[in-house]
Amino acid sequence: MCVYPRSRIEVLADPKPLFCQASSPTLVWGNQETIWTLSPGAMTARPSARTLYLCKPKKDFTKYGRSCRPVIGGNPLLAKYGYPSERLLRLSEPKKYLPAYLEQRSRETPEWPVSLAAQNYNASKRILQLAQPKRLHPDFMPPREVPTEVSSLAVSANASARVQKLAEPLIREMTCCSTHTKPGIVMSTVSRSSRKVIASPRTIELSKPKQLHPKFTPPRDPEWPVTKAAKRAVATDRTLKLAEPCSRPRMGLTALDPDAFRVKERALKAVCTPRIEKLAQPIQR
Repeated sequence: MCVYPRSRIEVLADPKPLFCQASSPTLVWGNQETIWTLSPGAMTARPSARTLYLCKPKKDFTKYGRSCRPVIGGNPLLAKYGYPSERLLRLSEPKKYLPAYLEQRSRETPEWPVSLAAQNYNASKRILQLAQPKRLHPDFMPPREVPTEVSSLAVSANASARVQKLAEPLIREMTCCSTHTKPGIVMSTVSRSSRKVIASPRTIELSKPKQLHPKFTPPRDPEWPVTKAAKRAVATDRTLKLAEPCSRPRMGLTALDPDAFRVKERALKAVCTPRIEKLAQPIQR
């Protein structure tokens, strides 16, 4: 059993220095210097073709949209306001009625003419009974008014000693923090017997850290070494075809496409299967 001397305990009791103050350099805001010094290899390195392609700024498609938009009513384009295209103006028009519907409709206006017989009709007892509004429950209580009236007796009442004692807030001592303000003073004093105590074998056994499982595997290193075979490998035609980026039309052309919402002829003539019809039915509850 090894017992550390008092000087060793005082050395272990000192707080550890902050890592950020010891390792990181002082930063001065407002200059153009980097936080970490760049190595000469990084300063003299030549970028690859992929890096040069990725560092290009994104294209501004607003100039294509402004040039393609027509001038409506002879008004020039303003800086803060834009005019809709012909496609948007056509889509914003109200839906027109079909000629067959206009020929078969029963009335010209949505106002229904009421006949004189309906105006002079005497309602029956059943209609009068159904026309009565629903009554409230006999035990229904209306909502209480917000400003509660306090009686004169409650205003002039004097609280007893017991009520005043119960109205006092509960005061608890703060045991989690120390009352000392100086950083050098410890929170609680350690007795001499605690300093000279010898730990039992059971305490030493419990103080040991928990060991890892025999089959535990540590996390893989983020820097994976590339094998020589992978460096000398030649990609197949299928791999090169899959590596090509997906070709999409430009944003400006897509916004001005008049056939963007056109349905294909195959989709119009398609016939759904019984399984799709079954899945399309709503859930019955």
